[in-house]
Amino acid sequence: MLSYPIDQLPDAGHTLEIAPGVRWVRMKLPFALDHINLWLLDDGDALTVIDCGYGQDDTRAAWTAIFAADPRPVRRVIVTHHHPDHLGLATWLAARDGATIHMTQGEFLAAHAIWHQLPGYCVPDMVAQFRRHGLDAARLEALGARGNAYRRGVPELPGTFSRLFAGSELQIGGHNWRVIVGHGHAPEHASLHCAELGILISGDMLLPRISTNISVYAATPDDDPLGWFIDSLRALCTLPEYTLVLPSHGKPFKGIRVRVDQLIEHHRERCGALLNACSTPSSAGDLLGTLFPRELDTHQVMFAMGEAIAHLNHLERQGALSREVDASGLVRFTTCR
Repeated sequence: MLSYPIDQLPDAGHTLEIAPGVRWVRMKLPFALDHINLWLLDDGDALTVIDCGYGQDDTRAAWTAIFAADPRPVRRVIVTHHHPDHLGLATWLAARDGATIHMTQGEFLAAHAIWHQLPGYCVPDMVAQFRRHGLDAARLEALGARGNAYRRGVPELPGTFSRLFAGSELQIGGHNWRVIVGHGHAPEHASLHCAELGILISGDMLLPRISTNISVYAATPDDDPLGWFIDSLRALCTLPEYTLVLPSHGKPFKGIRVRVDQLIEHHRERCGALLNACSTPSSAGDLLGTLFPRELDTHQVMFAMGEAIAHLNHLERQGALSREVDASGLVRFTTCR
């Protein structure tokens, strides 16, 4: 069983201390997933921010209220990964006091690739990828018409950064924080573990109530991000079971091994459903209803298609499915006999 030792939620524009020198910040998001958790660490006469929130006025106003209550300068901004709710206001926050931005190189480069719409990371290439995987014309048109939504959440990108590596150690407020790099949700997602405090800031790698999105980029169409994600989850099980996990969405919790087991089982069940559905040749577009039996908006369709392709690629990599491509380029998968 998971346990949730902190019942209270921080109010907008305020912080909630959950361990010595570790404060919880909760910001609004303009999606169905309506919030993100951010973290503020005391660092002597300064502050360290971990993740930044989506680039919108509500988020800026909330940060402004927090800094009015604690006017210490921001020394460091640490970004777990490149998604807009995490990177969005990093440049704005860093500019406040000349702070340095810390992230892995994979996340820095992914952000620039999407923001600048480079080949393999641009909307036309994503739409072409989804067309090959059988998404219907109406949804393809909606995705194309939406344009580069990433820039709306990330108004400006950092031009420089301090690079984090797996195993990097950061001294923050007299405590040592070790970087744990995970894969699958993002290229080089950085979580942070403090053994002394018994805390893991997990970002999106380990969430208590939902499974984080696992998608395949058009640039690397044959990747197996689901396999990488499962391996990364298993690596987190080496942490002590008493560790308090601070996730980006949902409430802080304890029970790493239980949650990892639940997530692995969740993806095993999804793979099983796809295997049953692929008794006849099926595309990812055909299988959206198998994985997501509910109405999806355009934003959710993007994630759903990426996730369907990721699961199909994983099953193909395991030898459970075979891929066939017809003369038009349409990709279908069939259960191996």
